[in-house]
Amino acid sequence: MKKKILLPIFATFMIFSGVGMGSNNTAQAASVSELTATASKYIGVPYVYGGTTASGLDCSGFTQLVFKQLGYDLNRTAASQYKQGSSVSKSDLQPGDLVFFNTTGKVASHVGISLGGNKFVHAGTSTGVTEASLNSSYWAKRYNGAKRVASFGESNKVVAAVSSVEKEEVKDSAIDFTIYASRGEVAIQLAKTLGLDTSDTNSPFSDIKSSSKYAGAATALYKLGVFTGDEGKFNPASPLTRAQMAKVLVKAFDLKMKQDTLKFTDVPTSHWAHNDISILASNGITVGKGDGTFGTNDNVMLKHLTAFINRLQ
Repeated sequence: MKKKILLPIFATFMIFSGVGMGSNNTAQAASVSELTATASKYIGVPYVYGGTTASGLDCSGFTQLVFKQLGYDLNRTAASQYKQGSSVSKSDLQPGDLVFFNTTGKVASHVGISLGGNKFVHAGTSTGVTEASLNSSYWAKRYNGAKRVASFGESNKVVAAVSSVEKEEVKDSAIDFTIYASRGEVAIQLAKTLGLDTSDTNSPFSDIKSSSKYAGAATALYKLGVFTGDEGKFNPASPLTRAQMAKVLVKAFDLKMKQDTLKFTDVPTSHWAHNDISILASNGITVGKGDGTFGTNDNVMLKHLTAFINRLQ
């Protein structure tokens, strides 16, 4: 992904007034969905002082890594990140804004990433990477401001490749083709399609409260063995890959192998999802991406999910 320079207010003005700033500034912005998915995939990573990799992260190492993967350069420390971007009031927080805290007597000794509203994700010394609330008694009294170093918008997402057959089947849908199908949304759609009883909201997953809109669906699918979680977590905001979706659909709809004739160049027999992907193909649920591949690591979009479910009904 092309790097995006973090623009101060005067630089933004220069762009709109027609003054050139360099080609890097024209790179396509990441989306809220990409931001959320990228930040959420590190939930559970342990805190390591000075850590900058997925094996261990400190607070600014986490924010720097997330933004780097989205194509933005952040300074290394919380204090230096506090000097970037423009100030944002707490009431105007948007997903992607950096939120800062005074935890050691310094103006900006801790940093996290706003998820919008009062939610943020950060690498805590005692929790590792986790989601938290700005309104909690601990963080509320230590909150010390926010900076906007980039803007994220749903209209600027990178669209994953999909076959012409899948596009044709869902072209009249009102669902935005570019929105990722999160695990939570997949659970809701599957529960509805299968007609499951979602009244039990006593979630078995530590990261889904009973008040969550995903609780009933996630619990129902857990009982069926469709979603078993990862170390006790459901990670509702995380996207599913096409390979993961294949496994979920085969289990949810109890699909069996028919004539196995369609092969994909990126799904060798040694691939962990080979059997599930083959079952989907043999049942006519997928024809791949049109280039001979299935796209095992591509994230599933909502319209992909709609197309798959339509064919299963």
